Amino acid sequence: MALLENKVKEQVKEVFKNLKEPVKLIVFTQESLLTIPDQDCKTCKDNRLLIEEVAGLSDKISFEIYDFVKDKDKVEFYKVDKIPATLIIGQKDYGIRLYGLPAGYEFATLLNAIKLVSNGESGLLNETREKLKALSKPIHIQVFVTLTCPYCPMAAETGYKMALENDLIKADAINAQEFPQLTQKYSVLAVPKVVINDTVQFEGALPEDAYLAKILEANK
Repeated sequence: MALLENKVKEQVKEVFKNLKEPVKLIVFTQESLLTIPDQDCKTCKDNRLLIEEVAGLSDKISFEIYDFVKDKDKVEFYKVDKIPATLIIGQKDYGIRLYGLPAGYEFATLLNAIKLVSNGESGLLNETREKLKALSKPIHIQVFVTLTCPYCPMAAETGYKMALENDLIKADAINAQEFPQLTQKYSVLAVPKVVINDTVQFEGALPEDAYLAKILEANK
């Protein structure tokens, strides 16, 4: 059964007309009889079906599906620790991840990530790009989102742009409602909430310069 309406499919095809380089969507799922303790992946099937549909809307997009339990080599290689997970891979792996079903406003996050990786340009200001060159240690950005948050795609995309620009940066968009343990761990009371290296946190879709300041703070 198709998850996307025909009208939406046509709109997405228009968006994908400007894709430049091939994009691979790698999905980690769990639909076998084997189960993961304390993790019931209720959205895994829908996430897989959605990604398959999206990939079918452009000849520039391919996809791979892996089982979180059975394909341990792939899990370890890509450092995936929760599901459903969607990795957006371009000419290389920029560390851009989406955890949870990208429905609602998060469908835009998925499309933005695909366009970003395909075009291979962050679009960040020259000043931002120069300051990112000063990073001296790995930076892990976690953007907690919900499907009803109109500002969440902007916060996630800024993180993705930073990851595209610098190999030391990895960026995740995480559906807060699907991962309650993480939501509790980081006291996510409002979204978007951004956590950087577990040491710096902020709420809201900050402008580029303010976002960069938080990354540099986490780098100290």
